Amino acid sequence: MIHNYAGGASLAVRVQPRASRTAITGVYGEGEEQALKVALMAPPVEGRANEALTEFFAKLTGRSRSSVTVASGDHSRNKVLHFSGLTAEELKKLLSPHQRIVIP
Repeated sequence: MIHNYAGGASLAVRVQPRASRTAITGVYGEGEEQALKVALMAPPVEGRANEALTEFFAKLTGRSRSSVTVASGDHSRNKVLHFSGLTAEELKKLLSPHQRIVIP
C-alpha cells in the first residue's frame, strides 16, 4: 500500500467519486494489492476527482499540493499517489491519526 520510491513515497488508493463526504473509509483488497479506500465528493469529470484527491492528501499530510501527484490511474478508480520528500514511514505516521483503521 505504501512504498518508498526515488524521491519520496507512493500510496495506492481506491477512489469512490461522488460520495456524500471526502474521507478515508478503509482498506480495499488484500496483500500486495491493498489500497487505501477514499471517498471523494468530486465527480470523475475533467480531472476534478484527481484534483480533489491530491488536495485532500496535501491538507491531510501538511504538504504543498505540488508535492502530491497522481502517478498512475488518471482515469481509473485505482490510483497511485506520489508524495515528494517523504519516506514511507513518515507517510504512515502522517496518515495514521486520520483514519479508524491501521495502515499495514
